[in-house]
This record gives sequence, C-alpha cells and structure tokens, in this order.
Amino acid sequence: DTTPELEVRSVLHQLGCRFARRVSLPGKPDIMMPARRSIVMVHGCFWHRHPDRKCALARLPKSRLDFWRPKLEANRLRDEKNQVELETLGWAVMVVWECQMKDLESMTRRIRRFLDK
Repeated sequence: DTTPELEVRSVLHQLGCRFARRVSLPGKPDIMMPARRSIVMVHGCFWHRHPDRKCALARLPKSRLDFWRPKLEANRLRDEKNQVELETLGWAVMVVWECQMKDLESMTRRIRRFLDK
C-alpha cells in the first residue's frame, strides 16, 4: 500500500480494470488482473535498483557500501528471476518504477498500452 501502488491501482480502477492484490505467485505481485493474465509490479527505485542512470532515487548510499551493494543486487536479481517465472507461467508483466509516477498522464498511457496488448 505504498503511494506509487495506490496511484497505479487508482489508474487501473479509472480504466475499468478489475484486479487482485496479495496473490501467491512468484514475487508476490503487487497487482494481478486474472482475466487479462496480466501483472503490474510497482518497484521502488532504490530497493529494486532502477537501471535508468538518470534516476536520482536509485543512487547508492554513501556509507556501508559493503552491506548495501550485495543486498540491493540480490533484490534486483530476485526481481529478474520472478519476472521470468511469471512470464513462463503465461503472465504478461509490466514494471512501474516509482520515479515514473511523477508524470501520471504518461503512466496512464503506458498502462493503457500494456493492457491493450
């Protein structure tokens, strides 16, 4: 129930989508739309290591890098593994990054395109 998750759910609701939360699939997806076989994962840029080099939210801390680097890399690798597992099971997966929520109109268009596939 983070702010980005609430915003994505609001967009989906406005688009008339029915969805479920807290489902037991690989990675425990944030939002699942069973009728569309679609999943939306809402990732925090820091915790999930947003690969966009321009994303200021994905920066590493200045201290304890020996702790943070392996922890955050393990999160990233786990996310990749879960996405592959979901796609292997026949689910379409969309990842929404926290920083992308700044432009809600653009995000709504992106979600609509994902749903129209």
